[in-house]
Amino acid sequence: MGHRAEVRRRAVDRRDHELRENDIMTTNSQVTVIGLGNMGSAIARALLDRGYRTTVWNRTASRADPLAAAGAAVAKTPSDAVTASPLVILCLLDSTAVDAVRETIAGAVAGRVLVNVTSGSPAQARSIAEWAHGQGATYVDGGLMGDPPYIGTPTMLLSFSGDRDAWEAHRPMLEQLGTVAYYGEDPGLAGVEFMAQVAVGYEFLIGLLHTFDLVRAEGVDVAAFAERVAGSIGGYAPLVNAFGAAVASGEYGPDLGSLDVQAALMDDLISHRDSLGVDAVRMREVKRLMDRRIADGHGDQGFSSLFEVLGEERAE
Repeated sequence: MGHRAEVRRRAVDRRDHELRENDIMTTNSQVTVIGLGNMGSAIARALLDRGYRTTVWNRTASRADPLAAAGAAVAKTPSDAVTASPLVILCLLDSTAVDAVRETIAGAVAGRVLVNVTSGSPAQARSIAEWAHGQGATYVDGGLMGDPPYIGTPTMLLSFSGDRDAWEAHRPMLEQLGTVAYYGEDPGLAGVEFMAQVAVGYEFLIGLLHTFDLVRAEGVDVAAFAERVAGSIGGYAPLVNAFGAAVASGEYGPDLGSLDVQAALMDDLISHRDSLGVDAVRMREVKRLMDRRIADGHGDQGFSSLFEVLGEERAE
């Protein structure tokens, strides 16, 4: 009698466990995507292709037609879209569009996880997280570094921050979108990573274009020059790491040579550009920073030490 009771108890426990597992799998297979521009559509398509039950909404309803044909459910309103799934991904044009959607879903987000991958500042992410918390929702902020065709491949880099439990619960789904990284519970940290990574690209590329202008003004083949730069640019990776370590420690060696030596070169770089009518604003800024650092008695240090001047000027 006791043995049969134990068998029945184990069977009930096994059935309850299976029901819980099925419920978890069902819940974690449902997702809503709000915003069907090129990136939002790519996200929804990738989730559909991987078997997730996907609900979509877009202000221009016709953008949902291809996804509906692929099996997505199309919500009539943002609120309907939110209530359809435990996880809601916002992928809109900008923070203004996010604010407009927030006004319409305020009464529907309780108990949901909002993952916002719309480009925005860290301050905006923290503000949205506070709003979500006040609505009874949890918030994860995200940044996408890559173009829509790369969604679902390792080439797409995604940064996330915010509610840790929500991140862990939905990480398997978010990992379907690309290579992911979680930076911590401060919801602004993903925005910091995104903004900084994008800024590095723009800072480098605008400088590159000005240099192309210089090369062309001298009558040199720009395409051939670009090929040579592409071949040598990998050498900057160790320098980036060395600069980061120097800034973190505050110990600056003579990287790239001492500032005393580098400052002399700056005059030649500036006069060369001036003679051709090519922009020299960045070269002048570098020279000004070098001169100030040298005047402060640090001419034996290297380029990375200019970071200290940036901090001083920001504090003034």
